[in-house]
Amino acid sequence: MPEHPTPRTYEIVLRGRVGPRLLRPLLDDFTVDHPEHGRTRLVGEVRDPGHLHGVLAHLTAFALEVDSVSATPSAPPTSRSTPITQEETS
Repeated sequence: MPEHPTPRTYEIVLRGRVGPRLLRPLLDDFTVDHPEHGRTRLVGEVRDPGHLHGVLAHLTAFALEVDSVSATPSAPPTSRSTPITQEETS
């Protein structure tokens, strides 16, 4: 029986300030912030390679430019960021 991979925390950086409507399907799994002008950062736990592929497929389906994808230590986003709240997605 194949072993299930351990979830890992990933950071995905997008070019541009992406609005909450396009990111709504990802808000349960990812924290979204804008750490610098012209960038959107998603940080969250990815269950397996298929989950990561699905997240990237969602982003690229809307022609969003993925700047970087990297596994990170399990740490919360920096305090200088401005998270998108559920209220902003309404």
